Amino acid sequence: MEVSAPVARLRAEIEKVIAGQQAVVEQVLAAMLADGHVLLEGPPGVAKTLLIRTLARTLQLEYARIQFTPDLMPSDVTGTSVFDPRTSEFKLRRGPIFTNVLLADEINRTPAKTQAALLEAMEERSCTLDGETHPLPVPFMVFATQNPIDFEGTYPLPEAQLDRFLMKVVVEYPSPEAELQVYQRHHAGFRPRELERLGVQPVLDAATLEQLRRTVQETTVEPKTMAYVLEIVRRTRDNRDLVYGASPRAGIALLAVGKAMARVRGRDFLTPDDVKTLALPVLRHRVLLRAETELEGATRDEIISEVVEGVPVPR
Repeated sequence: MEVSAPVARLRAEIEKVIAGQQAVVEQVLAAMLADGHVLLEGPPGVAKTLLIRTLARTLQLEYARIQFTPDLMPSDVTGTSVFDPRTSEFKLRRGPIFTNVLLADEINRTPAKTQAALLEAMEERSCTLDGETHPLPVPFMVFATQNPIDFEGTYPLPEAQLDRFLMKVVVEYPSPEAELQVYQRHHAGFRPRELERLGVQPVLDAATLEQLRRTVQETTVEPKTMAYVLEIVRRTRDNRDLVYGASPRAGIALLAVGKAMARVRGRDFLTPDDVKTLALPVLRHRVLLRAETELEGATRDEIISEVVEGVPVPR
């Protein structure tokens, strides 16, 4: 099945609402095709939530949003058993996690105990309540937003939680041209809460999305390109600026989303350029800087970029 055409239609619908942020949109679409979860980090007001709301509308799938707050309980995410006095039995009241597209808004505003309520769902695509395991709808995708961790009132996500995300996408402030376009749209009456009036139309359904994902799986990966991915991942483990590097799961993730990106860009084979494009969003949340390196002002992105630049590109 041809992938780039429906993806182009998805992008066109999203661009009715989101100005600029082409790289972010491309990465989110690739993660969707790779059947992965995405963590979007950026300051308030850069359209992180709006992007996912718009994407959800373009997919004919069930959608739910959870606003994460300090007092949110795990049962508010997963659901709970409620006693029915009429039947003298407990009945399962399913939480918002039982959906296709879940937006976990400001996920790092809640403590680790509630963040952990998503762990099983993201990895196993199931949810255990009162000792009984319930499968989640298919497909199931988590798109989480968070503010930078140095913002007041945030809780860093545990490493196990972070590793469940296929990608961590950093959403920067828009370019001056894109920001001016945002102002012009609002001046003309743009209302982001009213996506229907903006003409955003559904493009895919669950069956079509599954077909696209099967096509992505068939993307050709040359042995030398796979070896390139392996070398990047292994060099992060040997880097003196990192406490620990990327795991084999990181390499698998880089391959999976790389194949999806190749299809988004209209090719049926993975290239080293695809790998280089995605190294930061796939690896930045899976490595840990040494304290002394962090004190010197270095960032994870800088260290990963150095690692990638140091690996010879296969020809």
